[in-house]
Amino acid sequence: MTLYCENIPYSHLAEEFGTPLYAYSQAALNEAFDGYTQAFAALNPLICYAVKANGNLSIIKHFAALGSGFDIVSGGELARVLAAGGDAAKTIFSGVGKSEAEIEFALNAGVKCFNMESLPEIDRIQAIAARLDKTAPVSLRVNPDVDPKTHPYISTGLKANKFGIAYADALAAYRYAAQQPNLKIVGIDCHIGSQLTDLSPLVEACERILILVDHLAAEGIFLQHLDLGGGVGIVYRDENVPDLKSYADAVQKLIGSRNLKLVLEPGRSLVGNAGTLLTKVEFVKKGEEKNFVMVDAAMNDLMRPALYAAYHHIEAVEQKNTAPFTADVVGPICETGDFLGKDRELACEAGDLLLIRSAGAYGASMASNYNARNRAAEVLVNGSEAKLIRQRETLEQQMANELDCL
Repeated sequence: MTLYCENIPYSHLAEEFGTPLYAYSQAALNEAFDGYTQAFAALNPLICYAVKANGNLSIIKHFAALGSGFDIVSGGELARVLAAGGDAAKTIFSGVGKSEAEIEFALNAGVKCFNMESLPEIDRIQAIAARLDKTAPVSLRVNPDVDPKTHPYISTGLKANKFGIAYADALAAYRYAAQQPNLKIVGIDCHIGSQLTDLSPLVEACERILILVDHLAAEGIFLQHLDLGGGVGIVYRDENVPDLKSYADAVQKLIGSRNLKLVLEPGRSLVGNAGTLLTKVEFVKKGEEKNFVMVDAAMNDLMRPALYAAYHHIEAVEQKNTAPFTADVVGPICETGDFLGKDRELACEAGDLLLIRSAGAYGASMASNYNARNRAAEVLVNGSEAKLIRQRETLEQQMANELDCL
């Protein structure tokens, strides 16, 4: 038995494009996006794909064609959205440290909204908008202090996190923003964390934010949209499948008759399980205490296991009848933390192909050149067609921007 990406054997992809290789299923991208549109159909939300999850231009272009807006956190991500044909007017600019140049770029591009995260940022956007003689559409990212019960590195909605304005300070911050002549308050935003498979914290956050919305309305500050951020998780191993329909029904009930456009910022849940990382076994090293399967992918290709001790399912592309053995799947980087999976049951040998699942989000987008390794190629598979959407980097490309200063 051999594994396929849609109608193409992974072995054929490896033969044509080499390894390591990121392969994305277009059908899986469509299915994930349709899951949101169908679950939230009664609310007709603006779905803004979080570009940080996977910023490949072809992925962005595909979501734009599906009608998606975009959530960005840098000027570079905005440039990618525009280059891929995305609509600036459907783009939300989030992030805690927007530079003056990034704000000016986004204002001139005509983004839908800036999610402001501090009082100094309010002052900065006001000053730049005044200098450009423009009005900046803004919302405040409010920290609802709801525990998302996720990994601490991807929790973003607690008092101790760097993100957002504290819930207790939000009303005063909105009053201050409302006094700025070049700011137009259009919404409110929250984002409590990533990889949430129990969606009850998201519902709790929505409930807290809507209380603030009503306080603002009582003071004459009326909002056009409610942005509940992203954070919906995916199944990497044995997690519960998030129930989007129950989440949507709960949000609809909470919003009630309020005249608010719903905005959502999914990332991982749109691309995570649409992507896989294909890698070749270089050596099998069997030791007294540990066995190691050494592959040509590494932590520079997929940082999540080393960074979060994250689990990704790993399996052989060609299923064998030989007895499996327990081993750590590791890369060639000179770090003990360079592992892709620990204590996995595999039947493989040098030259075999392994498939690392759920690698579509925070895989290629977090890749690096550590140990002077080239970034992997990426392909998008549609049925029986495989399209190269990122060429494999070369050493010449790696070194092109370095100068001889001696």
